[in-house]
Amino acid sequence: MKRFGDDVVREAGGVVVWVIVVAAGGGTRFGRAKQFEFIGTTTVLGRSVDTARRAADGVVVVLPSGIEWDGPTDVRTTVGGATRSESVRAGLALVPENAEIIVVHDAARPVASDALYRAVVDAVRSGADAAIPALAVSDTLKRVDGDRVVTTVARDELVAVQTPQAFAAAPLRLAHADGLETSDDAAAVEASGGVVVVVAGEPTNIKITLPDDLVVARAILEQR
Repeated sequence: MKRFGDDVVREAGGVVVWVIVVAAGGGTRFGRAKQFEFIGTTTVLGRSVDTARRAADGVVVVLPSGIEWDGPTDVRTTVGGATRSESVRAGLALVPENAEIIVVHDAARPVASDALYRAVVDAVRSGADAAIPALAVSDTLKRVDGDRVVTTVARDELVAVQTPQAFAAAPLRLAHADGLETSDDAAAVEASGGVVVVVAGEPTNIKITLPDDLVVARAILEQR
């Protein structure tokens, strides 16, 4: 296997990095399993895995039940659970104990860059338990009850969070040890007392949620 781009491994000082690519969703809002849709010459999942392979010593892909994937033979695969947290734990079970940094990435963000991987990994190398990419919130936010506005939410201290998210291996494993269910893995590390830091996210690092998002992602890749 080509190591996380050999240049990246050298920059990381030999730290062993593994990536878990979470691709176990059924694509309810999309209408089908979006991770297998084509974006350019490969699938959404294939592109996410290609970037992960350049960024790590090893990759685990978490797939839906009953799906056979013809991806690279050096990538480990497993079946996900009923929730995102269960799927991440399934991936963690295949990450070797010598991994020092574990990155978790949603397959549905196929345009995440190599530089973003480096940024979160470097932040963990610098001492954080976890590092997450985030963007400032530009829209006005309202808390609602049905169709009625309850209050306007101050956005000054709010950010929109992306993946890849990087973690020191021990805090991530500890955070998942009790089977906690969270919307992302950083929340689990927060709940267990870990230090989570923010790095600059990428506006182009969109999440494929609806069919129109594929059009946007293809346009981003064409511009690159």
